[in-house]
Amino acid sequence: MSFQIPPIEPVDPNRIEHYQNRLDRLTKPRKSLGRLEEIAARYAAIRHPRIELTRKTIFTFAADHGVAAEGVSLYPSEVTAQMVYNFLRGGAAINVLCRHYGIRNVVVDVGVNHDFDQAEGLVRRKIAPGTCSLIREPAMTRQQAEQALQVGLDLAAEHAGQGHIFGSGEMGIGNTTASSAIFSALTGLDANLVTGVGTGIGEQQRRRKADLVRRAVATRQADTSDPIDVLCKLGGFEIGAIAGLALGAASHRIPVVVDGFISTAGALLALRLAPHAGDYLFFSHCSFERGHATLLDHLGVRPLLDLELRLGEGTGAAIGIDLVSAAVKLMTEMATFEEAKVTKARERGARD
Repeated sequence: MSFQIPPIEPVDPNRIEHYQNRLDRLTKPRKSLGRLEEIAARYAAIRHPRIELTRKTIFTFAADHGVAAEGVSLYPSEVTAQMVYNFLRGGAAINVLCRHYGIRNVVVDVGVNHDFDQAEGLVRRKIAPGTCSLIREPAMTRQQAEQALQVGLDLAAEHAGQGHIFGSGEMGIGNTTASSAIFSALTGLDANLVTGVGTGIGEQQRRRKADLVRRAVATRQADTSDPIDVLCKLGGFEIGAIAGLALGAASHRIPVVVDGFISTAGALLALRLAPHAGDYLFFSHCSFERGHATLLDHLGVRPLLDLELRLGEGTGAAIGIDLVSAAVKLMTEMATFEEAKVTKARERGARD
């Protein structure tokens, strides 16, 4: 198998300017809606000329990690499968938020160490029953890394006809460790700066986890000019699927709202594979997880929110999608000065 990056066109800045001009004509002081205007104009430029936003989907990718056996989490690996059942029953935080915001949640088994025989509603794309421990050997084979990317790419294509916006989410005990390793390898940042508490471990355990990440990055010697090799040596199946989703969505001109720390690892891989994919990404929030703010700065992006979240699942993406939806509604449903017969300000700043 040889993974093929789909063609991705950059978003036309002239279209962004066109929609900003529309926003400037609305019944409000110019730029008074702040970043909501930037969000609305960019979304509209991506989706031009049809800019409705009613069909919203979050993909929650689930996979296990061999590194969980190294004691990097408060929870055992079986929690991954247990949480997948919780998602399917509608009892998790992501389910509550998706119901609240009218978002469809698609739960995908891309590598859980469990046989979901009777799991109705689960999308089955299992590559293997979890990765290997990246501390002791490469997390996966090159073929498996490409398969993970292909899962996200295929799902983007399958849902493109019924999606105006996507969101990324994940579940996998041990996946903050894999994400920290990816970040450290690709940015050159020391493991201690990008390794956090994950499920809530104490400081002593966090430092040990950072040491394991540092050792893995040094031992695996991933080729940082080849993002697929980094995924292969240090990553997780769900992280690869998120990267593939970002690439696939961009090729279909569908924006993706990126969730937190782990989803940002997938986004970083996508950006290294195809930089123009960044035009289609909205980063929903700055996670409480250590190093996420530094990583967002490294990418040169501002998150939509900072709520000290570190849950994953797609919870931050759900809130972010609703914020994008609100921004688009303001742009499309507010009246212009001409339509409302409201007198415009004589000059810029006159209505301040």
